[in-house]
Amino acid sequence: MTETYDDQNVFAKILRGEMPCFRLYEDDETLAFMDIMPRADGHCLVIPKTPARNILDVDADSLAAVMRTVQKLSHAVMKAFAADGVTIQQFNESAGGQVVFHLHVHVLPRHAGVALKPHTGQMADKAVLEANAQKIRAVLAG
Repeated sequence: MTETYDDQNVFAKILRGEMPCFRLYEDDETLAFMDIMPRADGHCLVIPKTPARNILDVDADSLAAVMRTVQKLSHAVMKAFAADGVTIQQFNESAGGQVVFHLHVHVLPRHAGVALKPHTGQMADKAVLEANAQKIRAVLAG
């Protein structure tokens, strides 16, 4: 059984404008922004605007909207970082590796032979995050 949604989670605060983020893309249903502890250059996150703890409680329409944005961001990060591939990750509940309890999907551009950086819990340099965000935004702007 899953727990209830906590509207004080960091992503809910980002959606309400109570915490900053490096925004990449937004539509009526989703928001995409840089992961501040990236495991690869261009690592970003896609979240629904509708409160959902994870894939176990999200409504089907919100999940479909998230995946449309994940696909859009996947194309953008591939181009922005001249990547050879993309890794998509999504975790559910603590036992499944979830740390922030608002549904989110990781989009990580990948290069052949380059391992993901370890998850250290350390925030990346803000200038690097902004520079990487600019690359992605430029591709999205066409």
